[in-house]
Amino acid sequence: MRHGDKINNLGRTAAHRKSMLANMACSLIQHKRINTTLAKAKALKIFVEPLITRSKEDTTHNRRIAFSRLHSKYAVTELFKNISVKVANRPGGYTRIIKLGNRLGDNAEMALIELVDYNEAGYSPKGTAKKKSTRRGRGGKKAAEQPTPEAPQAKEETSSEA
Repeated sequence: MRHGDKINNLGRTAAHRKSMLANMACSLIQHKRINTTLAKAKALKIFVEPLITRSKEDTTHNRRIAFSRLHSKYAVTELFKNISVKVANRPGGYTRIIKLGNRLGDNAEMALIELVDYNEAGYSPKGTAKKKSTRRGRGGKKAAEQPTPEAPQAKEETSSEA
């Protein structure tokens, strides 16, 4: 029985789970968004948000804790130099999970997890995203702006006669 056990074990041993979450956290820090399953995204959110909170205060102790969890000095450097500056005024909630639907092969629920402050153009929570315009026909502005092919032919005929 797992009474009171709040950790999602993800069907893995403790060592496998810790290394997988460390790798996923490094990828999230490097790329600012990753696609994964919904269960892994929820586990990653619990793993990475305390590290981002620690990165707000740049001390040797906090860097060592982050390195002990991430095992990548490049990820730690990115976390403490760039990400901590962007999230300095945010009181929490550094990541966003967006459900993407089910994977074709095994019908697993997929999700996109991203750092909230790094999404300039994509997701808008109120659904007020800019609507994409569609092209309706062949004619239009571009066709009117181009010169007609008859004018250059007439020029060539006059030059050949001379």
